[in-house]
Amino acid sequence: MFYHVKELQYHAKPDRPDPLFAKQLQEILGGQYGEISVAMQYLFQGFNVRMEGKYKDLLMDVGTEELAHVEMLATMIARLLEDAPIGDLEEAVEDPVLGAVIGGMNPQHAIVSGFGAMPVDSVGNRWTAEYIGASGNLLADFRANVMAESQGRLQASRLYATTSDRGVKDMLAFLIARDRYHQNMWLAAIKELEEKEGVIVPSTFPPHLENQEVAYDFYNLSQGNASSKGRWASGPSIDGCSTFNYVANPKPMGDLPKLNPAPAYSFNTNFDIPPHKC
Repeated sequence: MFYHVKELQYHAKPDRPDPLFAKQLQEILGGQYGEISVAMQYLFQGFNVRMEGKYKDLLMDVGTEELAHVEMLATMIARLLEDAPIGDLEEAVEDPVLGAVIGGMNPQHAIVSGFGAMPVDSVGNRWTAEYIGASGNLLADFRANVMAESQGRLQASRLYATTSDRGVKDMLAFLIARDRYHQNMWLAAIKELEEKEGVIVPSTFPPHLENQEVAYDFYNLSQGNASSKGRWASGPSIDGCSTFNYVANPKPMGDLPKLNPAPAYSFNTNFDIPPHKC
């Protein structure tokens, strides 16, 4: 059960309207790494945890906080669109919607949402559930969550650098700080799970069923050997089970692929089947 508290988690009030920045801000609301994505990702990961306890609570707590961030951004976008100065262009172009386009505004903010936020990214692509991952394996999911928070913080930081609006900067500074914590939080949870299960996902797959001959090889498949200098190329493997092996000139291990002809009714190109004569 969710309970809506009417006050925002943090301030979301710009100094002045800015419909162009409202369009840009849509990216961290409805984009691939936006707040809608992380909210849905964490909540569905939490819904799918089949054991009660701290990990389920962690996911539900953070997913709920991300819903609060969705509301903050939606409020900020709506306020940036208040009194949007598209009318200033009406003398030059009689159609105010065309004026919005010329001014860099998303015209759908005027046409579709009535000067409110939308579940879209900065170029109008609709948010999709394809952005989220909820596998049922906590270690796999938490690693994906670190990536999502990293991308979200990166995008919010870029937006912070492109605006001079103090109110927008204040809200973004809050979100950027929360992204810092959430990265730390997921990394702490990952470390805890790795201590219990190891670093390889899934840890329950029987190692003897793997092809152990290739389980720790790095294949050099680009010019030069710069990749040989990485931690991944030599020394003990991260899982502690073997040693990394750098293969400077990997050779193919399979045969030339040769497929049997497709059936005649497929009408694929096949020179073994003579064409019908007129």
